[in-house]
Amino acid sequence: MKVDPGIPSGPGRLRLLSASEVAALDSYMATVISYRKSGLSLNNIIGCPLDCGYCVRHFWDNYDQKIPQLIVPTVEAITMLLNHPGFEPHVTPIQLYNKATDPFLPGVKPHVFEILHALDRLGHTNHVLIISRFKVTEADMAELETLRHVRVTLLFTYSGITDPRIELVAKSDITVTSIRTAAAHKRRTGVVLYWRPIVPGWNDAENTMAHVLDIGRDVDAIVFTGYYHKQENYEHLTALGVPVPFGPGDFHRRKTMSHELDAQVIAAWRRSGIATPLFRKTSCGVSYAHGAPDYNGHVGIAGICDICPTRQLQRCAAAHTKPTSEAMDAVLNRLDLGAVPYAIEDGHVWVDGLDEMNRYPIQHLLGFQVHNLGSPHYLGAHGRSPHGHMITPEDLDRIAQARATVTAAVRHEED
Repeated sequence: MKVDPGIPSGPGRLRLLSASEVAALDSYMATVISYRKSGLSLNNIIGCPLDCGYCVRHFWDNYDQKIPQLIVPTVEAITMLLNHPGFEPHVTPIQLYNKATDPFLPGVKPHVFEILHALDRLGHTNHVLIISRFKVTEADMAELETLRHVRVTLLFTYSGITDPRIELVAKSDITVTSIRTAAAHKRRTGVVLYWRPIVPGWNDAENTMAHVLDIGRDVDAIVFTGYYHKQENYEHLTALGVPVPFGPGDFHRRKTMSHELDAQVIAAWRRSGIATPLFRKTSCGVSYAHGAPDYNGHVGIAGICDICPTRQLQRCAAAHTKPTSEAMDAVLNRLDLGAVPYAIEDGHVWVDGLDEMNRYPIQHLLGFQVHNLGSPHYLGAHGRSPHGHMITPEDLDRIAQARATVTAAVRHEED
């Protein structure tokens, strides 16, 4: 497969940034190991030439860095990962280069394999998620299939968007060819079509949805989600003349996917007749690809599991265990989080005052949802912006009752 000459790919060898260059970065971009919902994320390389108009690097003032460069050597990044307090062999899901580059760019790919082989030599069976829209070859798949322990999943971002102002790579067949190559040569490597972002007016036409679903006919799973609508990418896209169907009043920390659009996606999937299962959550699709229960413990949450295969629901339910207070306290102590107020309920734990970076390791170590009272999930809109969803009085009452329970627990501890 030849790369389209109009699609930049960056250098074959990467430069190490100087200490002063690293110091000038946004603190989040300079962080090599950080926590995301889908896993402990390793990002010692930043910079990407693919120019996706909605890229999250807009949020941290890194979009204009087109050349991938190293923050620290990869061998050092591996040590940082293994020594991170949130890392547990065989348990903690890992993501590679999901923040600020594409892992299959020519200069980045050798570092991906260096990390994978290092983890595999240790015998670790952790899930490893690799998100890409670039060139994956038969030789790449052959090397992935040499791994014997780590459970690798390739998640190919493919949306069906055809406007190169939104996705430069859309004018080539790179991603579609990579999906087909990976699907044809996978054995123990998971392959997921990551259908994102789905945005009204960009890629929600019936024929576009049918096309994307057909591309996903031979992968292990399809995961769909919406678009991060924030000021930075909104301003970038509108400056390019791209029509954005949401306005400044709709900015939100979570992705936008309305109830109506969710229903439209599911209806298209059912019409397609493909056998590939569809999931709303990344961890659900990744876990299914490896015959494992969802490591984020979503099972039982309204509006998530109604489309899952019965066998997967049974698998997740069998592994879903409500934690005891002793188990919760042990995890909080392990992560050195101190006296965090919490309340354990069926399906999730409520906490107060913990951001994502601190909640997700708890969630992964327990295999049970951990929700923050300051940024609650609403029924039918779990992990999504409230835009396009009906927030009911009953839902607000439910959250108020949880807040009262956590407050009472704090008072009990103080007494």
